[in-house]
Amino acid sequence: MPRQSRIDFPGLLHHVIVRGIEKRSIFLDDQDREELLSRLSRLLAETETDCFAWALLDSHFHLLLQPSATKLSQFMRRLLTGYAVVFNLRHGRVGHLFQNRYKSIVCDGDVYLLELVRYIHLNPLRAGIVKSVESLEDYPWCGHRELLGKTFRSVINDRQVLPLFAKRLRAARQQYTRFIADGVDAPSANLSAGGKRASLDLDPDLDDDSLFDDRVLGGGDFVERVLRHADQFPVGEKRSLRELMDLVASHYGVEPAALSQSGKNRNLAGAKAVICYVAIRKWGLKGVDVGPILAYTPAAVSHAANRGESIFQEGTELRKKLKTIL
Repeated sequence: MPRQSRIDFPGLLHHVIVRGIEKRSIFLDDQDREELLSRLSRLLAETETDCFAWALLDSHFHLLLQPSATKLSQFMRRLLTGYAVVFNLRHGRVGHLFQNRYKSIVCDGDVYLLELVRYIHLNPLRAGIVKSVESLEDYPWCGHRELLGKTFRSVINDRQVLPLFAKRLRAARQQYTRFIADGVDAPSANLSAGGKRASLDLDPDLDDDSLFDDRVLGGGDFVERVLRHADQFPVGEKRSLRELMDLVASHYGVEPAALSQSGKNRNLAGAKAVICYVAIRKWGLKGVDVGPILAYTPAAVSHAANRGESIFQEGTELRKKLKTIL
């Protein structure tokens, strides 16, 4: 059976699991771990992405992410590619570091958020890296310590997690600590998967007749909303590249027809860069399809998309103008 495509658009909560190729270690020392976390922190800020839980083990790691302004695939590509390059240089190796495809499960945050936080933060204990839930507080490579305020790190958006336990910070941390401890002896639900079986384990409102999807932890109305929303982002007739070109041309004060011509005009180059970024990175079009329309080679489209990302992220008015088609 062919592998299903990812469900991926801004605003979704994803449980991400990244494994080393052939189950090999992807962290050989603490400097490697610091490198990944440093990259992760920068990307979270740059892309307006929230992280609610994380845990680094030797051969894999878990993240609970919610991008608000970009796709998960774009976020992960930047995180993993950059880390792999540095890792290979440091350790004198070549070749792939990660399995071909990281795993991501779209999650119903209203139902599963806290269970996912607990599941991820208990991973080092269940893997035998730490011996007790008390010693988990001293394990530096897990977000549990961060939520307890025992580290300088600021990876997790604790303003979204801790208030779910109590309004006052001290009380919230106490209740969170008890919640984590209660999970040690509780039956472990399979929160590393989606679909019917995993979703039914923790949501009493679902039944066998609810709508499920193997890519989603959740069911019923949530799955229906996600799939309906995903259908707004197909590659095909529903995408109007011409409409995008018209809007961007209007923003830059250039004629739409000029976008199909070669030239070194600064505004024209900026407009083309934004179009390439939106078409390639947000809509999933290919350079061979976009290039001829903009008088670019596929390689030029890729370079322009990189420039366009910075322009797009910094352009508040531009984002407002394009909001209707994004």
